Amino acid sequence: MTRTIVIAATPTPNGDLHVGHMAGPYLAGDVYARYLRADGRPVTYATCTDDSQSYMVSTARARGTTPGELCRTSTGQIGRSVEAMGISLAQLPPVDDVYRRTVLDFVTALHRQGRFETRTVRMPYAENAGTYLFDGLVKGECPSCLAESCGGSCEGCGRPNHFDDLIGPRSVLDPADPVTSREATVLVLPMENYREELTAYYEARRDVWRRHGAQLVREILAGPLPEIPITVPSPGWGIDAPFAETPGQILYPWIEAMPASVYATWRAAGEPEGPVDALWRAGSGNRLVYFHGFDNVYFWGMLDLVMLLAHGDRYITPDANVCNEFYELENEKFSTSRGHLIRGADLVAEVPRDLVRFYLALTCPEDQRANFTREGLDKVAERRLRAPWNALADRIDALVTDPGEELPVTGEGRRRAAVMVERFRLCYDLPSFSLTRAADGIVTQLGRLLEAERAETGDLLLEVRTLLACAAPILIDVAAEAETRGVKLTLETGAETVTSFLLPRLPGSAR
Repeated sequence: MTRTIVIAATPTPNGDLHVGHMAGPYLAGDVYARYLRADGRPVTYATCTDDSQSYMVSTARARGTTPGELCRTSTGQIGRSVEAMGISLAQLPPVDDVYRRTVLDFVTALHRQGRFETRTVRMPYAENAGTYLFDGLVKGECPSCLAESCGGSCEGCGRPNHFDDLIGPRSVLDPADPVTSREATVLVLPMENYREELTAYYEARRDVWRRHGAQLVREILAGPLPEIPITVPSPGWGIDAPFAETPGQILYPWIEAMPASVYATWRAAGEPEGPVDALWRAGSGNRLVYFHGFDNVYFWGMLDLVMLLAHGDRYITPDANVCNEFYELENEKFSTSRGHLIRGADLVAEVPRDLVRFYLALTCPEDQRANFTREGLDKVAERRLRAPWNALADRIDALVTDPGEELPVTGEGRRRAAVMVERFRLCYDLPSFSLTRAADGIVTQLGRLLEAERAETGDLLLEVRTLLACAAPILIDVAAEAETRGVKLTLETGAETVTSFLLPRLPGSAR
């Protein structure tokens, strides 16, 4: 059976994950993976920390520590937050010698095939420090939208920028250090060489991409395509580039994402014998789905695709990129530096996890920016989920006198249950995947079942059990409690009897 490899954007270990991160790719990827498993489809859900990013250097400098120590601390925090939120990612793999060998094998194969070209470029240069600046080491105005931007790409408009594109560049490590530009010779992978394949790929998937991400892809394709840096001058952190043409340089951190995901998939699969990249081979028959934010459309949607295409027909390419917008906190951007954030682990320590997951799913930023408020979480989760859910549990308590009894189900009951499953499938399957609609569907079905008058108790119980099964990818704890009580959660609705049960209740917030 075809296996789906689900990849969440690789988190940079320069801090813990906050609620904005969780409401984006990690919860969405988790719900999608849980749905596939419940539907009997094999799935591997994985990611890997993005240790080589230049943001490790800038954040470590700001915090008075080393990139290595920051990486170790943050990776532990990220792992605990993922677990606390109930995200079913495979354990974060170590960035070890096997990881580095996987990355180097991936890029040296392209080098041997002549895919890379040498370029002499002008790069921002910090005069006092005597270092070249790129990505998180430099800020300036985005040449496409004029907003403040780091190097690499603009978080606001999503457009890429490289080398000397930024207007008024300044050093992040030392804003007082004068920034000029100097020449450097690097290796690049010209994206323009793959225009035909890119155009065909996006045309075939134009109905899968969400509108904003698709628009950005069209904007980039409308002009000359950027050249992907393969090597950059070393800031003292990263994987040393093994190429004779660029001595003393490192691999550009963003090109690690694909081999990192290959490695993470291999680790998540239990390190099977054979090549590390076997599950990503085109002949495997597997399918690939990415979950990431809008600020990563260029990287995960274009750069990483070209890195796969450059290998010819060796690898599968993603069936879909499920892209989310930004999630704000009290109508302002989440900010670790300003302390304007709520960590996922801290939130679920105060509020039952199912209520948090429901609220994040209901309000997640799928097609436009959305806003998180703690007051909204408490009010919405209580009014729209916990109160009606527990009222339905009270009703089941009054009807079921003998849990475990087999009750008949009518054809009408089976029909209604099948309709419910179909509605939720439209929320969970691609290309119409939507956490918001799935969470709203839970609310809709709760309201309907509370008002329903069924001549047969078995019909009502089948529909309630179906709701439990359909809500299980989001409401993981109440579903797990039901299963421990012997409730068989299934998306199959054709049985002529149902085993009677009591519906577990949702706990209230500690606040």
